[in-house]
Amino acid sequence: MSESSTTTVVERVDAERRYEILVDGRRAGLTAYRDLGVQRVFFHTEIDEAFAGQGLASQLVQQALADVRASGMRIVPVCPYVAKFLKRHDEFA
Repeated sequence: MSESSTTTVVERVDAERRYEILVDGRRAGLTAYRDLGVQRVFFHTEIDEAFAGQGLASQLVQQALADVRASGMRIVPVCPYVAKFLKRHDEFA
């Protein structure tokens, strides 16, 4: 196994109402949400500084939004990062 190969996983953590992105088992970031009826409101996204610049926020948000869409809920982007992501990715409109 080479040094540069890392495992990146996005998990929904219902108890904490957030999606987390794990890099080699370490939490690298999260996007937090609140559910209001059929709406999942994303209000905060953060990536740990140690993991900045690796495209993890985009990966995290994309997988979180795909999960929400699959569940049939509506995405409400209060978080500026999620709002910007949605503008760039029409498939989540």
